[in-house]
Formats: sequence, C-alpha cells, structure tokens
Amino acid sequence: MSIDSINASTSASPALGATAVSAGSGSDSEQRFLKLLVTQLNNQDPLNPLDNAQLTSQLAQMSTVSGIEKLNSAFAAMLAQSGASQVLQSASMIGRTVLVPGDGLALKKGEEIPFALDMAQAADSVKVNITNAAGATVRSFDLGALPQGVRTLSWDGLDDAGVALADGAYSVNAVAATGDARVQASTLTYAGVASVSQGPTGVALELASGAKTTLADVRLIL
Repeated sequence: MSIDSINASTSASPALGATAVSAGSGSDSEQRFLKLLVTQLNNQDPLNPLDNAQLTSQLAQMSTVSGIEKLNSAFAAMLAQSGASQVLQSASMIGRTVLVPGDGLALKKGEEIPFALDMAQAADSVKVNITNAAGATVRSFDLGALPQGVRTLSWDGLDDAGVALADGAYSVNAVAATGDARVQASTLTYAGVASVSQGPTGVALELASGAKTTLADVRLIL
C-alpha cells in the first residue's frame, strides 16, 4: 500500500487529499509526508501490512525530494552572489569606451567617426551606407571582399562628393553577399559606459547615448 492510495482507503480524513496536493515550502512538504505516512501506517491492511522495503523506498523518495529542494536553494544563492560579483567587477568599465552592436553615428565638428563590421562569414561583396536622419544615403563605401570576423572602419564626415556634412545623428548599415546569397554583416559602434546594473540576462550596461546593452555584447573595451 503506497501513500498515493491513502485517500481511497481512509474515509476518516476527508481533507487529506486537498492537503496532499497543496503547494508549500520544503518544510511543509516534509510535514505533509510524515502525516501521510503516519495515516498510512494507522490505516494499513492488517492482512497486507506495509513491509520494510516499501517504507524504506518512500523515505528515500522524500529524502531525494528534500535534497533537490536544498540544492536548488543553494544554486539560487550562488547565482545571486555571482550576479552581484559581476556587477562589482563591471563597475570598472564606467567611463570606458566599448565596441557594441549598433548603427548610430554622431557627427561632431567634422571629427572622424570610427565604427566596425562583424562578418558572420566571408563575403565576396560588402557595401556600407551611411544615411542621415531623413533616411537619405549620404556616403557609400564599396569594401569588396572581406573575411569572417570584425573589421574596423571609420567615416570622415564627408558625403560622396567630398563635402563636409552638418553635425548630427547618422546611421550606418551594411549589405554583404557571396554570389546571390546574402551574408550577415552586423554594424558595431563605439560608446561610453555610463553605468552598470544587474539585468534579467546578466550584467547590463547603460551607454552614454542612453542605449542599453549586455556585457556579452561587448566586442572591445578601450
């Protein structure tokens, strides 16, 4: 006779079934298990009593469940401590410049703006376009073939005719292909780190531009 069959053989405890399926903490689970075990022993069939093997098996099951709950609690505590440690370590990045995925370029006083491309694989043809706030292309670069990996580039703030453009916000995008097949080419931009915090996916970086990124997205720290 097992604990699962107590409700069928114990009419004296009508609320036992509700207690058995209710949720609770590890301590509550142990208390319910002991109550069920005592009830089972008190109501066992005299002609077919619970043998030692069954009792040992049920106690072992409870011990396993209790051990898993304690292990989960220990892992949760370790993860929380690890997250706090990562935030403290990442605090040294505040004020530093990082290279992260992005497409925004801020032109100021005609200064040269560095950026980069992250090639998922080699491509036979790579073209980079810079657009203004209205979405019009102001500068194009034909880079030809590029290998897989990160390629650093820069824009001098001039349009295709060599005329200096006005300060402001611009965007950069890339189109890469091998034959007729498109190749993934992601743009990377440089940004200053304003603050760090613990986010749902790990350490989060708040950039000076107001954008947010994760520590895993950082390709380079200057």
